[in-house]
Amino acid sequence: MYLPNRRKPWLPWLVLLAVLFVLAQLFHLLNDVLMPFVTAAVLAYILNPLVGRLEKHGISRSRASLWVMAFTFMLLVALLLVIVPMLLKQLQNIISRIPLLVDYVQNTILPWVNARFGEHIALDNATITAWLRDNTQNIQHTLQRAMPVLMQQGTSLAGWLGNIVLLPLLLYYFLLDWTRWENGVRTMIPRRYLAVYNRIAGNMDTVLGEFLRGQLTVMVIMGLLYGFGLKLTGLESGFAIGMVAGILVFVPYLGAFTGLLLATLAALLQFASWQGLLSVWAVFAVGQFLESFFITPKIVGDRIGLSPFWVIFSLMAFGSLFGFVGMLVALPLAAVCLVLLREGKQLYLHSEFYRRKF
Repeated sequence: MYLPNRRKPWLPWLVLLAVLFVLAQLFHLLNDVLMPFVTAAVLAYILNPLVGRLEKHGISRSRASLWVMAFTFMLLVALLLVIVPMLLKQLQNIISRIPLLVDYVQNTILPWVNARFGEHIALDNATITAWLRDNTQNIQHTLQRAMPVLMQQGTSLAGWLGNIVLLPLLLYYFLLDWTRWENGVRTMIPRRYLAVYNRIAGNMDTVLGEFLRGQLTVMVIMGLLYGFGLKLTGLESGFAIGMVAGILVFVPYLGAFTGLLLATLAALLQFASWQGLLSVWAVFAVGQFLESFFITPKIVGDRIGLSPFWVIFSLMAFGSLFGFVGMLVALPLAAVCLVLLREGKQLYLHSEFYRRKF
C-alpha cells in the first residue's frame, strides 16, 4: 500500500538537539583548551557589529578587525592599570591597619561581648600563643595538603598567562572570519529548512545581541556609578572597588554584594564614624535601586524574558558542568535555550496532538 510522504517538522529539532549534545561533549572534553577560544568568540560576537559599521565606511574587513581588536585591548589594559594599583594600595592600607583593627576588637568589641553574654574571651599574646600551640599539628597537615594544590595553581596561572597572550590574536581572526563563517553555516542548511533556520537564528541573534551588549553597557554604567559615588564619600580606592562591583553586575546581586563587602571593610578601617559607613551603604542602596528599576530594564529590556533566577541557575549549572568555560557561555546558552523553548512551545501549540480534541 502506498503511503504519501509526509513532512516531519520534528526532524530539524532532532538534528539541532544532536548538534547541541555533541557540542556539550566537546566542551566537557576540551574544557581547558577552549577557554581562550570561547572568550574570543563571545567578544567577537559583541564587537562584530562595530566591524560591520567600519566596513560600511569603506574600511577593509581586515583593517577594521585589527582596529577594533586593538581598541578593545587598549581599553581593557587601561582599565586594569587604573583598578589594579588602587586595589593593591587598598590591600596595603588594610595590612597596615590590622594592628588598629586588633586593638579595636580587643578593647571595644570583646569587652562588649563579654559584658553582654557573660563570656570571658581575651585576645592577647598569651591567647594567640596557646591557640597556635594547640593547633600546630593541624596547621602542618593543612599546609602539607595545600602544597600540591598551590603547585597546580601555579601551573594553571602559567596557562592563564599563555591564554591572555593568545586572546588578542584569536579575537582578530574571529572578527575577520565571522561573516564568512555565518555564510558557510547558512550554505550548509538544507533549502527546505532555510526559512526555519533564518527565523530561529534571527531570534537568537536578537536575544543574544540585546542581552550581551546591554549587559556590557550596564556593567560600564554601574561601574562608573559605584566608582564615582564611592569616590565622593572620600573612600580610598573607592573608584576601584566601584569598578569591580560594576564588572560583576552581570550576575544578579553579586556585584552589589561584593562591592558592598569590600567597601564596608575599607570604610571600617578608614572612617572613625558611622557617617562614613552609612554614606558608603547609601551609594550601594541608590545604585542597586537604579539598576533594578531603571538601568537594566531600560537597556537590556524585560522583553528578553531572562529572569535573574534563570541567570543564576545557568551560571551555576554550566559552571559546574564545564568549569570556567561553562561560566563564559552560560548566559549566551541560556538565551539560546530561551529561544528554542519559545519555538518548541509554538510548535507544540500548533501541533495536531495538542489541537485534536478526541
